[in-house]
Amino acid sequence: MKRDMDLIRDLLLKIENGRTSFQALPKSHAEALGISEEEALDDTEAEELARHLELLEEAGFAKFERTLDGEWFDANITWSGYEFLDNVRDPEIWEMAKRGASKAGGAGLELLGQLAKGLLKTQIEKHTGVDIG
Repeated sequence: MKRDMDLIRDLLLKIENGRTSFQALPKSHAEALGISEEEALDDTEAEELARHLELLEEAGFAKFERTLDGEWFDANITWSGYEFLDNVRDPEIWEMAKRGASKAGGAGLELLGQLAKGLLKTQIEKHTGVDIG
């Protein structure tokens, strides 16, 4: 499974906007846990969501509590997560950063955030006339 940078950003935005839990229960496990399949995700979708929530934790961008039935709850963004999110929040800056990274052959999450930060800095200087060095 590939890391989906858009999903990482979207998950952080959802948490910032008040979402505190995610259900990553695959349908293949629902019956065994006595849970309706309607409450579960397609196995691939559940695996992708759970893996990207893990990546948010591994990157130090968010913290969660988890249950064995696939629920990720008590979601909180860390300082590093907010720093990244502040750099990539604007959809135009995000798209520009992804295009720039793509032209260079790709970039990791940290580099994408730094690229977005540089683009954002340029925009601030352009609109304010203040060199923020």
